[in-house]
Amino acid sequence: MYRALLASMLFVPTTAASAETLEPKLAPLLSRDLAGIEGKEGTMLTVEYPPGGSDPIHRHNAHAFVYVLEGSVVMQVQGGAPVTLHAGQTFYEGPSDVHIVGRNASTTAPAKFVVFIVKDKGAPILIPVP
Repeated sequence: MYRALLASMLFVPTTAASAETLEPKLAPLLSRDLAGIEGKEGTMLTVEYPPGGSDPIHRHNAHAFVYVLEGSVVMQVQGGAPVTLHAGQTFYEGPSDVHIVGRNASTTAPAKFVVFIVKDKGAPILIPVP
C-alpha cells in the first residue's frame, strides 16, 4: 500500500514543467527516396510515450504504418473506434485520416512504437489539426 501511495504522489502533475514530460519523444531512424515512386519518400521513426503521454490531434497526409514495440497505446482516427494496441500489434492511418487519439494506455509505464510513413518528399511528418 505504501508503494501505491508513493507512486500516486509522484505522478500527479503540479507544474508546467511536469506537463512537458508527457510529450512523446520522437527518434528518426531512416529516410529514403522511394525508387520507382516519383516524389515519394519513406521515413521510419520511433515514438515513445511516457506514462500518461499523448499526441495532439493531427494528420500525416501520408500512409502511416504503426508497430507497437512495448507497452500499450490507444489510437483512433476520426470516424473510427478507439483501439488499444499491445506489443506486436499494428495500426494504419491513411492520407485523409485525422488522428484524434494517440496516447499511452498506461499512467505508470512507458509505451514505444515504430512508424513507417510513405509521404510526399520534403513534406512534414505531422500536421497539427486545430
